Amino acid sequence: MTKLKKRLLTVFGTLLLIAISGGIWFKYNWYKMPGIIASFNNPTGKNQPIEWQDGPATRTSDKPNVIVILVDDLGFNEVSTYGGGMGNGKVKTPNIDQLAADGVLCTNGYSATAVCSPSRAALLTGRFPTRAGYEFTPTAKGFGKLISMMSEGDEVPPIYNAEIDNQLPHADEMGLPASEITIPEMLKPQGYHSALIGKWHLGAADAFQPNKHGFDESLWIETGSLFLPENDPNVVNAKLPFDPIDKFLWGNLTHNVRFNDSGRFNPDGFLTDYLTNEALKVIEKNKNQPFFLYLAYWAVHTPLQALKSDYDKLDFIEDHAERVQAAMVLAVDRGVGKVRQALKEKGIDDNTIIIFTSDNGAPHYVGMPDLNKPYRGWKLSFFEGGVHLPYIVSYPDSIAGGQTYDGRVSSLDIFSTVGTLAGADLPTDRKIDGTNILPYLTGEQEGEPDRPLFCKSGTYSFVIKNGWKLQVDEQQGKKWLFDLNTDPTEQNNLAATETEKLAELLKLRQELLAEQSDPIWKGALKTPIPMDKHLKQGFTKEDEYAYWTN
Repeated sequence: MTKLKKRLLTVFGTLLLIAISGGIWFKYNWYKMPGIIASFNNPTGKNQPIEWQDGPATRTSDKPNVIVILVDDLGFNEVSTYGGGMGNGKVKTPNIDQLAADGVLCTNGYSATAVCSPSRAALLTGRFPTRAGYEFTPTAKGFGKLISMMSEGDEVPPIYNAEIDNQLPHADEMGLPASEITIPEMLKPQGYHSALIGKWHLGAADAFQPNKHGFDESLWIETGSLFLPENDPNVVNAKLPFDPIDKFLWGNLTHNVRFNDSGRFNPDGFLTDYLTNEALKVIEKNKNQPFFLYLAYWAVHTPLQALKSDYDKLDFIEDHAERVQAAMVLAVDRGVGKVRQALKEKGIDDNTIIIFTSDNGAPHYVGMPDLNKPYRGWKLSFFEGGVHLPYIVSYPDSIAGGQTYDGRVSSLDIFSTVGTLAGADLPTDRKIDGTNILPYLTGEQEGEPDRPLFCKSGTYSFVIKNGWKLQVDEQQGKKWLFDLNTDPTEQNNLAATETEKLAELLKLRQELLAEQSDPIWKGALKTPIPMDKHLKQGFTKEDEYAYWTN
């Protein structure tokens, strides 16, 4: 054999080996491609200092400051002032509890829906997100496929549509339409300076970025981030091998944020504390002018990562993953305390309204019980566990501390409440579904707002009116009717006996469905969400579940 032939065979063999190795890698790691492509197109650089805009040297207005603190996937039972707390009640949230003690603890706070992105759209616009067709959460192509593949063999498998998945736009292009009016756009004519710090998740393409939706400045996370690099000596990680979402996140996320229209770069330290510290700088810069600060923590969403210093405080929690999650809650609580302390030091705490809540309930896929206790259901479901959340309002200038309000309030109401408080003109060219709740919280008005709460995700929807709640899962042809006034934990389905009330709410639901727009993009996956079990427990056809579409 000639030397040339030997060389050709060597080259061919090498290429063949590379192809085979690449094929094997792709077979088991294809779900990492969105992160690889994103890192190629928008690499994550080293940390860069943030230069926030300087505000005026003297106070320009008596209008109140507005701070919305939104936590990601925080369940009702993870805040100790609601009678719970993680670690069998041993994990306390003293700063959040004090916020409630100094303001109003709302016992019946609701998110507009049970999943990240549409709930954020609803908060910022005061509208059911489906009015603008913003029905589903932006996800990368292949996400549904991964969940479907990892669920093979389940007694109740998801329903996956590969054709729809292949036709989905890039996740960056799944954004909140520019035609929607947001809180910062509404407040701008009133002289407000608006800043976003934290998770955006309403579109990363140029047309959808925070500064295109009215924010003057934004230190933002597109959809998610690591809290610290996985191998950082200060971090404790908890991976969930039974959860496809966790697998996808670990395979694709970097430790990253963006500032205004910059590329991605590393935060300076543990993400939750980093976001808090930057929020303190915004408060300092804007202490002399009315400001809107939207502090949207990525915590306590997976991937589960905590500071070792927080983790070490919780050695009484035996389960490693639960201990990491509880430590993540501590970091959020610490942030709330620091924000309040900064307001006091600047002398602007009395004239600042703080609204603290979560985007949706805790998820079943983290494999932990009781996160939404006493409620049934989880994130991605419309049972109370998915939408009934911590909701605290503090505004010392108008609200006496130490109060509890039992009427139903929603994240939808934040838009109208702060708009009215700021003296802004609420939009009149579109339906606003939330309402100003301040008169109810001050005691000026009794009862609760007279408006329905409603949401849909594909073939699954719910409506609440006067304490009665209807859920409909068209995929199963199933209806649940609960009287939350007497059965707040949804134990007794009255659909078969309260036929008049069922007909009334079905009619209202149909009227509301008719007012919504078609989805901007379709949902490729219908996932069964159990109401009474978490993912590690599994569930069967005999268990209660509903199909959530995304």
